[in-house]
Amino acid sequence: MTVLVERYGPWALIAGGSEGVGASLARQLATEGFNLVLLARKQEPLDTLAAEIRALGRDVRTLSLDLARPDALNEARKLTDDIAVGLLVFMAGAGHRIAPFHDYPLEEWATTLNCNVTGQASFAHHYGGLMKQRGKGGIVLVASMAGMAGSGSMAIYTAAKAFSITFAEALWYELKPFGVDALSLVLGATKTPAMARTGLKMDHPDFPAADPDDVAAECLAHLADGPVWFASGTAASAAHIRAMPIRDAVVQMSQATASMAPEA
Repeated sequence: MTVLVERYGPWALIAGGSEGVGASLARQLATEGFNLVLLARKQEPLDTLAAEIRALGRDVRTLSLDLARPDALNEARKLTDDIAVGLLVFMAGAGHRIAPFHDYPLEEWATTLNCNVTGQASFAHHYGGLMKQRGKGGIVLVASMAGMAGSGSMAIYTAAKAFSITFAEALWYELKPFGVDALSLVLGATKTPAMARTGLKMDHPDFPAADPDDVAAECLAHLADGPVWFASGTAASAAHIRAMPIRDAVVQMSQATASMAPEA
């Protein structure tokens, strides 16, 4: 039994685990000895990844599930109520649309809020509560550098990612005495299919995109180093943004968003 499995096993649940960093984490966790529960919207990539992991001798449970649904947790529990989920990774993060807030009806932004805010809170409450009772476990809430300050044309997304960071910080403090680690994994630009589908520039000279396998390895290496881990060398940029006057930070973040947009 590896150290990670002893501390966080035997089962890991990855919400948003069919591609990108989520899939990389699934493969690396399986290599460590974890059994996996994988949730994602698309069934085909889930099936492909599950077959790959089962070939390593691990148990895998999958469910095609829109994590923005209000009943997402109840659906996930149908797969997990009979097992001990010792590691929760909430990877899903809907909402990369780049557009002014008032250009779309509020309902169009609800998916981002439901997934990034309500989804993270509900999954962390249920699975984290069970970990607290058992006296061990880990929670990883995936955030983004976009959450370091508000950004024009990404108002809801940046606010939701700020929630992910501060929520994980609070959970880290509350759960540490009970043997449960909480970590906000803050991503910069990353070469994922989700980012590619948005048309965001993956070869931006100021924001080089990281490899998902590297990000996943960092996550596992620093699971216990909460409350926040800035992946792929983004810590210096984050510190710079946090040290700026807030108006300057918002302007800089908004300009960075515009520079990465497909039409830029």
